[in-house]
Amino acid sequence: MNADDPLLKILACPLDKGPLHLLVPDGPAMAEGLYNPRLHRRYPIVDGIPQLLPSSGEQVSDDEHEELLKRMSP
Repeated sequence: MNADDPLLKILACPLDKGPLHLLVPDGPAMAEGLYNPRLHRRYPIVDGIPQLLPSSGEQVSDDEHEELLKRMSP
């Protein structure tokens, strides 16, 4: 998935229904994902398919939240 993908405009967090931001991998150990900075929840993208079930989301710590904000695509 890339930042210009029209799908990003319609995807929403399953919990608060707000917009999600694409996380751009900045190294081989980093995975692509979608992030809700309001709830500090990250959702994985597996084989190009966003996993947006509430149970698929992962709560992140405050420290990790700051790092993820740097990785969000504009």
